[in-house]
Amino acid sequence: MKTITEQQVIEKLKEVKDPELGVDVWTLGLIYKIVITDDATEVLMTLTSPFCPFANDLIADVEKKVGALDHGDTLVDITFDPPWEPTDELRASLGV
Repeated sequence: MKTITEQQVIEKLKEVKDPELGVDVWTLGLIYKIVITDDATEVLMTLTSPFCPFANDLIADVEKKVGALDHGDTLVDITFDPPWEPTDELRASLGV
């Protein structure tokens, strides 16, 4: 197990794309918190909707990408508090 940084985790999260929007979970603002302990990496995230049909795929992809950093367990927790809201900039880039 090696030591990792938050920036390394962020770079891995940028590899996880939302299948519907084609934008990574970091840019979408779906990541609320990253905690790196001695033997695990915890990611607190949300989804674009509580009814997201790709929830399991997104969680599995986050676990896989962050887990590739080889820093113990990767734990992903989902929350809807606060609910996800795209930024004005993101809305403009998505044409919404």
